[in-house]
Amino acid sequence: MSGDERAGDGGPTVLVTGATGFIGHQVVHRLRAHPARPRLRLLAHESGPADCCAGPSDVVRGSLTAPGSLRDLCRGVDTVLHLASTITEDPATAHAVNTAGTEALLAEADRSGVRRFVRLSTTAVYGPGPHRGEPRPSAAPLSVTSASRLAGDRSVLAAGGTVLRPGLVYGAGDVWAVPAFVRMIAKLPYWIDGGRARLSLISVDDLARATAALAVRPAPPPASAVLHAAHPRPVAVRDLITTVCRHLGLPLPHEDVPRARLPALLAGRADPALTARLVQLGADHWYDSAPLWSLTGLEPGPGLTDHFAVYAPWYRDHLRDLLPTTTPPSVPIPTPQPKPSTPSTPST
Repeated sequence: MSGDERAGDGGPTVLVTGATGFIGHQVVHRLRAHPARPRLRLLAHESGPADCCAGPSDVVRGSLTAPGSLRDLCRGVDTVLHLASTITEDPATAHAVNTAGTEALLAEADRSGVRRFVRLSTTAVYGPGPHRGEPRPSAAPLSVTSASRLAGDRSVLAAGGTVLRPGLVYGAGDVWAVPAFVRMIAKLPYWIDGGRARLSLISVDDLARATAALAVRPAPPPASAVLHAAHPRPVAVRDLITTVCRHLGLPLPHEDVPRARLPALLAGRADPALTARLVQLGADHWYDSAPLWSLTGLEPGPGLTDHFAVYAPWYRDHLRDLLPTTTPPSVPIPTPQPKPSTPSTPST
């Protein structure tokens, strides 16, 4: 071990994969500031830059797709935070990283006697819904990525580990969730069933706080547990879109489309993947996150409508090429339905 790896001064040793990612680098930041003073060991890809993990940590070069490079990676480790994954539509790559890579890391953790293994997954593994707070909905992933992550999740659960499934994650560094909404609004500026569907969301800062707390809490989480990571109050799609549009200077959608008519309406006029995402926006996708907040002893931060302003400058810079008002596409729509009032968002 390097001298830096001992900088935690007696705290638990935490291995973090995916430490340079959108969520991972925030988790590392939280761990470095945590009163438990954990020792950090970071798995960095062999092809990554030399200074990818600056700070008081032991950096180990390796790859989830090369099991031999993981040898002794978990020696002396108390907790594995497996945050690394890949988003791809190539089945071989998805399997190699998200499924087989997770299994290789699990095997190394088992050989080293690691006490707890926490895997970051996603509620996308559940598929189309609707989902309304079930403890563990049936999984029906719609993408190659989600299917491979679900397979990795099952291996973790079978080994007695913990799977953390966040809803949509927003915040500085988000190149998937809010950018996808902005692109959809620009291309197809319509409400879907009035925007009544409710979604689980969490800020990257809240997710990082909760993940770091799981890593260093004195007692490990319950074995084979699935924990949903989200703000306790789901957000209506109408409130989400209104908040994003207000802070990013975008016009609100101007018509209402029934969810049931979307596939036929957009056939041949929109990418099938975009159509599938729009159809999902018309159904509830919210999950009970109370067990996570109870286990960590943390209070969730502000909800999206109160918190988004903090991240708006980052999004405005990242999405500057998409933010000018665009002309709505020439997609025929049905006779406009009366617009409902903005629905209330009850607590879970």
